Amino acid sequence: MFENREQAGMLLALEIEKRLKERDFVVVAVLRGGIVLGKVIADYFEAPLAPLVIRKIGAPMEKELAIGAVGPKRTIYWEKDLLERLRVDNRYKRIGAKEKTSELEEIEGKIKDKKIIDFADKKTIVVDDGVATGTTVICAQKFLKKEKAKSIILAVPVIAEDSFDSVSKYFDRIITLNKVRNFYAVGQFYKDFPQISNKEVLKILN
Repeated sequence: MFENREQAGMLLALEIEKRLKERDFVVVAVLRGGIVLGKVIADYFEAPLAPLVIRKIGAPMEKELAIGAVGPKRTIYWEKDLLERLRVDNRYKRIGAKEKTSELEEIEGKIKDKKIIDFADKKTIVVDDGVATGTTVICAQKFLKKEKAKSIILAVPVIAEDSFDSVSKYFDRIITLNKVRNFYAVGQFYKDFPQISNKEVLKILN
């Protein structure tokens, strides 16, 4: 268990240092939780830090269950197996994507002009505070691929064992401290796991 996101970020930075020879990468921090770890890692390697807004789309009767996610520039990813199993119709998908895109644009508006980076031909490391289903980080990968990033690595302190294989096919490699079988929520692996506000994100970016 990690004390907090800062500690997890430092442990992850040390693991990246052990496993990666390259140092010329951009740290892409998934908002909001990932920004805390991303800042620690970017500072450690003196690397550029880029915030990335991804918003999850919840299932009709269970909003915490992600059936998809939206990212910048109309990037969208759907969990196709879940959509079929839950029989989610196109109208729900359309409304969900529209709502979450509005949320995303609102957050992006608050952090605009902060750390705008051209990802083309850049080596990138996507950082988040943990991966349960992988919906968020896969959406992040799709955005970076669209932006023509040279390589896309995922670095997270903890990932659900069930998701590791399905997520790994999207990334050049995954760097993690823990693959966990009984994974219920990212917060279970942190003693201190507060919600991160937009205000705190701006403070970190400044």
